[in-house]
Amino acid sequence: MPAKSSTIVTALTTAAVVVVGVLGYQAAASAPDSLAPARKGHHGTAKGHEDGSGKKRRAPAPAPVPAASGTGKRVVYSLAAKRVWLVGANGKALRTYQVAPSTVSPPAGAYAVTSRSVSITGSDGVAIEHVVLFGSVGGVPVGFSAAVDGSRPDPAAKKKTGGIRESRADGKAMWDFALQGTKVVVVS
Repeated sequence: MPAKSSTIVTALTTAAVVVVGVLGYQAAASAPDSLAPARKGHHGTAKGHEDGSGKKRRAPAPAPVPAASGTGKRVVYSLAAKRVWLVGANGKALRTYQVAPSTVSPPAGAYAVTSRSVSITGSDGVAIEHVVLFGSVGGVPVGFSAAVDGSRPDPAAKKKTGGIRESRADGKAMWDFALQGTKVVVVS
């Protein structure tokens, strides 16, 4: 009888560990990318927020797509503004956001997405996801990616890296938008 009860205990313990693991995975998958606390008085409105007088202020207009970036569907990356635009076929920005460049920057010009990886380890040793490569500078691959831990590249690093880091949400948007062969335009 003791052998049978220890088998049951082992089976129940194993089942409990599996259930806890599944619940932990589900919780991690549904957690927000940023755990920054909400600002006092901020209600998350897309159009603006109250200024204390009860009136709503409009959020600033997004930065316009650079005029010299071509036409049609494309990704536009501004070196000076450290900003990316995902531009639809109609020439209108579908999304724009700030990025953090790395130690190697591509020269201005037109490129195309050459490869994509769901998740890898970046050349700086950081786990990254939604990698969209479009060029190479001196043998260093250049592209967009999001660090799983949310970190940004160290601009003072000695190692040459070409990862243009974006938030995880922006990385997912880039991944969905920039398929193999999609035009990438780099402007100064």
